[in-house]
Amino acid sequence: QVQLVESGGGLVQPGGSLRLSCAASGSMWSIDAMAWYRQAPGAERELVARITTSGGNTNYADSVKGRFTISSDNAKNTVYLEMNSLKLEDTAVYYCNAKIQLQLFTGATDYWGQGTQVTVSS
Repeated sequence: QVQLVESGGGLVQPGGSLRLSCAASGSMWSIDAMAWYRQAPGAERELVARITTSGGNTNYADSVKGRFTISSDNAKNTVYLEMNSLKLEDTAVYYCNAKIQLQLFTGATDYWGQGTQVTVSS
């Protein structure tokens, strides 16, 4: 059973920083990509940042470019999100996502973490 476990959320003042972590565990063949999404109250879930495990290619939502950095440690099946210069509008539940192949020659399946709350408030 594949599990994604997130950590690192919390309360921070505007302009502050937080670092989120997400570790994937369980039986799997490979992880194709890992990403962070977020969902604010009353809003749809949106992509924040994504990184491919092969090549480390990244892409970011325009709203976080220059402030957030996604990185991964493939040996630990872990993805990180370094969030700097946090704004009030960054407040949301942040979800880890991974596209995982359970076996060779099978398609990748989306897995999600349970979510971690990030609150930016003065």
